[in-house]
Amino acid sequence: MARIAGVNIPTNKRVIIALTYIHGIGPKSAKDIADKLGIDHTRRVQDLTDQEVLHIRETIDAEYTVEGDLRRETAMNIKRLMDLACYRGLRHRKGLPVRGQRTHTNARTRKGKAKPIAGKKK
Repeated sequence: MARIAGVNIPTNKRVIIALTYIHGIGPKSAKDIADKLGIDHTRRVQDLTDQEVLHIRETIDAEYTVEGDLRRETAMNIKRLMDLACYRGLRHRKGLPVRGQRTHTNARTRKGKAKPIAGKKK
């Protein structure tokens, strides 16, 4: 099992698909990495040599922000917005949608399970 950026990537998948298991690397970045290193898109991770895995690891470390660093950076950006008390920061703080979506209905992913309101009888 190949370990890249602290993640065990699956051995029986194609290299491009397996690289997307790393937080911060999507399909486009995975293709770019494979093209840069001259790795065929149809090859499986189990078919890679140790040298190729090492080259992939070095490329990701040098050129991409991934996993813990990326999560930390994202969390710091959100914390900065909350400390500034700007509109987006307040929405993050209240757990409401940040990008202008309606909240009268929907928005259940951010707001959580619907809470019934008591006292609505005749």
